[in-house]
Amino acid sequence: MRIASLLFCLILLSNVSAQSILPERDRAQLKNEILAERFNVLLPQLMDRTGIDMWVLISREYNEDPVMKTMLPATWLNARRRTMLVFYRNKAENTIDKLAVARYDVGENISSAWDKEAEPDQWKRLVQLISERNPQKIGINISDDFGIADGLVATDHQLLKEALPENLENKLVSAENLAVAWIETRTQKEIGIMEDLVQLTHDVIAEAFSSEVITPGKTSTDDVVWWMRQKVTDLGLETWFHPTIDIQRSDEALKSHIESFSKQKEKKVILPGDLLHCDFGITYLGLNTDCQQHAYVLRQNETEVPAFLSEAFATGNRVQDAFTAQFETGKSGNQILLAALSKAKSEGLRPSIYTHPLGLYGHSAGPTIGMWDSQGGVPGTGDYPLYPNTAYAIELNNTVFVSEWKKDVRIMLEEAGLWTENGFRYVNKRQEKIRPISY
Repeated sequence: MRIASLLFCLILLSNVSAQSILPERDRAQLKNEILAERFNVLLPQLMDRTGIDMWVLISREYNEDPVMKTMLPATWLNARRRTMLVFYRNKAENTIDKLAVARYDVGENISSAWDKEAEPDQWKRLVQLISERNPQKIGINISDDFGIADGLVATDHQLLKEALPENLENKLVSAENLAVAWIETRTQKEIGIMEDLVQLTHDVIAEAFSSEVITPGKTSTDDVVWWMRQKVTDLGLETWFHPTIDIQRSDEALKSHIESFSKQKEKKVILPGDLLHCDFGITYLGLNTDCQQHAYVLRQNETEVPAFLSEAFATGNRVQDAFTAQFETGKSGNQILLAALSKAKSEGLRPSIYTHPLGLYGHSAGPTIGMWDSQGGVPGTGDYPLYPNTAYAIELNNTVFVSEWKKDVRIMLEEAGLWTENGFRYVNKRQEKIRPISY
């Protein structure tokens, strides 16, 4: 059965129904099915690719390693006591051991490997498991560049080194590449979920940017923001960041690029003739979306979005095309960024690109492709290469002079995109026209 049929019922018009969301028990079942596939099929491939045959993750309750958080079964909302996970890959025999140095199994995928009555010391039992397998490399989650891959806290790192004999301590290496690969790589089942989740995101935006929610002269940008938050809560979901709504107007100067990103959005009453912009993302089944779209409030004598604004919007799509055309497996985020900026500027555009990986986290791990204040490249995370089956928030803008308003307008877009062996595609389409709001 296609995942879409499990996730969402038919959504009529722009109204999002609570009946479209799986109940908690069904969500848990699906999350555990996804985890089983990731552990049994994906993880061995990633360990082989990164050359790490043992991966050790250690966390304590309420201070969880960000990677471990994504490995816990659906009924575990946190680690318990001190949780130790050990993954050992025997490539020659094509096996993978999934062990927990804990008094109980960690869900159905990771088996308990500690009898406290036989060996009271948890650290000694961990060393026994490692010694019995004698790995070539022991990957631990320490990283200078990726916070998500830096989840081994100083206390546990020190205790681990003290527990290991010298011959094993010398095998400790950063598992950065493996941790990032685990976080960034999507399975086909996850891709199916993301397609429907992005559609749901689009549907909430469509309802927010409509006369059902907005009454010009009465509704404020803050009203729309809180409507979106409440809508997501009513659906039984969560936003992973507080949404924003902002306005560009013909009689107001465009804010500087830095100011628009670094300052809180100003609360304004929405009026006819306003160009609206939203930034909105939701979390469901461990996956996240991140989307920016535009709408225009029609004046009483208008029946469609003015042509000059539609033409300005089209330049944003052109930057998207120049950007995603540069995607290529093995290229670093910085290489993609600089090539895309060069291409867009050669077409007379004024682009800014600040795309980030998207998936198990909103601002996820993987190649950073620009930041709004780092258009020359991002050392470290920007040097990481592009791999297949990874998702991105294609986030960027283009500034264009609009003579009818006698000022610059900034078209700010963000859509979920997917890179696979078959090339780039949007997870579930992109906005190609400004959404008109009539009243």
